[in-house]
Amino acid sequence: MAIALNPLSSSAAPRSSELLARLLAKARPLVMGVLNITPDSFSDGGRFLDPAAAIAQARRLAAEGADILDIGAESTRPYGGAVPVSAEDERARLAPVLSEVIALGVPVSIDTQKASIATWAIDQGAAIVNDVWGLQGDPEMSRVVADCGLPVIIMHNRENADPAIDIVAEVTAFFRRSLDIAARAGIARERIVLDPGIGFGKTSEQSLTCIARLDVWRDFGLPLLVGASRKRFIHSLTPSDPMERLGGSLAAHLLAVESGAAIVRVHDVAPTVQALAVAAAIRRAR
Repeated sequence: MAIALNPLSSSAAPRSSELLARLLAKARPLVMGVLNITPDSFSDGGRFLDPAAAIAQARRLAAEGADILDIGAESTRPYGGAVPVSAEDERARLAPVLSEVIALGVPVSIDTQKASIATWAIDQGAAIVNDVWGLQGDPEMSRVVADCGLPVIIMHNRENADPAIDIVAEVTAFFRRSLDIAARAGIARERIVLDPGIGFGKTSEQSLTCIARLDVWRDFGLPLLVGASRKRFIHSLTPSDPMERLGGSLAAHLLAVESGAAIVRVHDVAPTVQALAVAAAIRRAR
């Protein structure tokens, strides 16, 4: 499903405290397209490090129907092994790309764990902050999010996976801590999205459990995001390279939506948009 692109200036790109409500008012699952401007992403590392390639990919994702474009310039590789990137290097990767992508007119989410990068990206016109440490990493992040008045994605994370823990209880406790931080900083709840962080600090079994038990976190009364795209738990079930995991990604996201996910974060936008549309049509036909 394609959309017509009307390039906008950064100032005209959708960004406000009401953005999340406007997006969710579409009354269908939202598709967030992933754009990694990194040399070491687990899935597509290096493919879009060149600014021209990154911008072309952003245009492709938008044309395929992405509701949000999520741009990151530091790999957080959910299975470890990522090389830390300085704020200067992260910004240098983003600088030739971010404003061009924002000009497409699709809301842009900045995927970063650094408050300084979030601040800079917001100044450029980014509309959403996606923090892979759920406001519990950089101590300045909650203040930045509170001051900007934009939506924030709070993702669960752990330094290392521990197969012995109750992952549902762990994620629930993490969300409670993050929401307490958000409340103390003055971040309105209507600006918050929760993400259980599939693959991050979790075994494959725990990632599957998070998708299967997604309904538990609906009790928070906040939109839920699931990013299962190309993750390793798929390989644990059917051995495959990341680029060969489309079928598993679609299955995981369709079931996540059935369990209440409002947003799915994906590398393959067009197949996901199609799968969600067909699933919705079948439900209506029932």
